[in-house]
Amino acid sequence: MFLVVLAFFLFLIMGIPISLVLGMTTIMYFLVTGNTMLLESAPQRLYSAMENFGLLAIPLFMLTGELMNSGGITSRLVHFVKKLVGHVQGGLAYVTVLANMFLASILGSANAQAAMMSKVMVPEMEKEGYSREFSAALTLASSIVAPIIPPSMIFIIYGTLSGTSIGALFMAGIIPGIMYGAGFVALIAYLGYKHNFPRSEKASLDQIWKSFIKVLPALLVPVIITVGILSGAFTATESAAVASVIAFIVGMFFYKELEWKTIPAILINTVIGTATVTFLIAMANLFGWMIAFEQIPQSIANWMLSISDNPFVFLLLVNIFLLLIGTILDGIAALIILVPVLMPLVTSFQIDPIHFGVIICINLTIGLLTPPVGTGLFIVSSIAEVKFERLVKSVMPMLLLGIVMLFIITYWEQTTLLIPRLLGF
Repeated sequence: MFLVVLAFFLFLIMGIPISLVLGMTTIMYFLVTGNTMLLESAPQRLYSAMENFGLLAIPLFMLTGELMNSGGITSRLVHFVKKLVGHVQGGLAYVTVLANMFLASILGSANAQAAMMSKVMVPEMEKEGYSREFSAALTLASSIVAPIIPPSMIFIIYGTLSGTSIGALFMAGIIPGIMYGAGFVALIAYLGYKHNFPRSEKASLDQIWKSFIKVLPALLVPVIITVGILSGAFTATESAAVASVIAFIVGMFFYKELEWKTIPAILINTVIGTATVTFLIAMANLFGWMIAFEQIPQSIANWMLSISDNPFVFLLLVNIFLLLIGTILDGIAALIILVPVLMPLVTSFQIDPIHFGVIICINLTIGLLTPPVGTGLFIVSSIAEVKFERLVKSVMPMLLLGIVMLFIITYWEQTTLLIPRLLGF
């Protein structure tokens, strides 16, 4: 097993994609331990990982995001927020945070959101006088609300793995998402006062109203998703299909920016994105099979129980462990590997699986900001053309804020359970 662990980290250091690392490490384990007969069942394990209705929401929400970008929905959301708050000190920084919160209710993927917002906001902020490093860092950090505010790809995967209601998880993410947005706003207010951030030109009430009217059709997407799930009109998975239809109608017939000739490119991008995520899920499932075969979950459970039987101590250990894992593993891969390991412990400590789901999803999303393998850092560094080292330095205050907010949510369970309980989930 030592050779397998060594190979795992060696493959990561070599820069091999995490999905291939998981598969290669598992195959090496079978060969080294002589369990070659398990290789015959490996294809079945890969296939069974995909055999879940809940995962259908992933390509549909990806399609929604592509349709929004091409249909002019995203640009109108950003324009509306800019008219609303752009005139205050640090206004464009507030725009970045609020626009990320609006888009989070539709895209549900932090990586996709960070990539898109980097293209839009970093050049704009630099023109206004912000440093490129700060602009890129804020864009990346505020994108972590994407998997918290519903809909959320990572909630879909957690719900599928743990058997937890995806609709309840969506509702549980609302208050934490608002808390993170408020935290970033407070940080900008402090930094704006300290560094004298610039202001944009103030928009008139008439301009704000016209911008609101233009963005109104775009706001239908998150509203219909939320109302539909709460009313029982459709499930969280079905809401993804409804969202993609609405995004198509709004882009094609309201804004008239979506063209038939762009549809093939949109579908290709959706397929590529879906293939990347689902291949990772399949490989992580295979890797999780190896871990279960070695009885590693039971070993971790016994170790944690030997330290303390207090749920508060358990949550502290889990958070520290996940923050460390997030520095080397992609969030979705870590989620698929660790949920089967940790769920028996969650049950034994009588922790609500909805609350725990929000904790683990936020924690692993923070991994996007943590070096050396934070994928968000590499994406934004490349798109914004900022040196990796400078981006890491600029994102540190926001990373620390994210960790503080994580611990508040961890030990104040009403932040996640209030809305689901009020709605009867």
